[in-house]
Amino acid sequence: MDIREIRLFQHLSETLHFGRTSRACNITPSALTRTVQRLESEVGTRLFIRDNRSVALTPAGEIFKKFAEESTARWQDLQQQLSGDNLLGGEISLYCSVTAAYGILPGILGIFRKKYPSVHINLQTGDAAQALPKLLNNEVDVTIAALPRKQPRGLNCLKITETPLVFIAPKNFPDTVVRRGGHIDWRRTPVIMAEQGLSRERIDRWFMTKKIEPTIYAQVAGNEAIIAMVSLGCGVGVVPQLVIEKSPMQDQVHILNVKPRLTPFSIGICTAAKNMAHPKIKAFRQIVEQETGGS
Repeated sequence: MDIREIRLFQHLSETLHFGRTSRACNITPSALTRTVQRLESEVGTRLFIRDNRSVALTPAGEIFKKFAEESTARWQDLQQQLSGDNLLGGEISLYCSVTAAYGILPGILGIFRKKYPSVHINLQTGDAAQALPKLLNNEVDVTIAALPRKQPRGLNCLKITETPLVFIAPKNFPDTVVRRGGHIDWRRTPVIMAEQGLSRERIDRWFMTKKIEPTIYAQVAGNEAIIAMVSLGCGVGVVPQLVIEKSPMQDQVHILNVKPRLTPFSIGICTAAKNMAHPKIKAFRQIVEQETGGS
């Protein structure tokens, strides 16, 4: 077996999903299956129990998972020791929303690149709601994410900023917001919802507390998509204010004065707790602390 096969096993042991791991690791499902079969042949026992509906680790798979974690950690240490100098090398993978990529990361990455030019940065952007799941599934090393009140087990998160979570409406389509008696009639005002994530949880709780069943026009992935649909007059949306301030469509929407206000978003840099001792992660974390005063 080689280190790539061990890393593929490690990723699959976290996701327990062949399709998800194959997409994240740029390998076909059939090639991933063959890799697992080779590993099972080499260790002499099954590592996964799999059928058409589910994948689970066998007791031997749980033992091999610990071996895989130790092996990848030692491999990274070996690469660092063999570099022959004090320069960091290798790769660090990051995931964040588009807004975070051009609103939070530039200063941090600029300093990191200048200080550690031999480290290759692999930056992925997408729906902010996927940040913590990608980290928990070992798909990336570091994410910028909205922090839930209770920190997920196994993660280490550093708060770097806070932003209000606000209701927005289109400027050019005033009839989108229906009012009755001076208040928004939520049963007649369409709402653009996030498919999942912390903002969806908070807006669902907000409506539940007010005992309102909203009229949902659409459920979309990503705050940028919500702003785009709101600007077109499709409905009212909920997004972090930071996203609006960085959006090229900020002049096409306005913030509604809705009470009670939603709980603000705490934004943080997160990584797996087990990876905190890795030199690249430590170096990145130190720069984040220096540049943001994170806590």
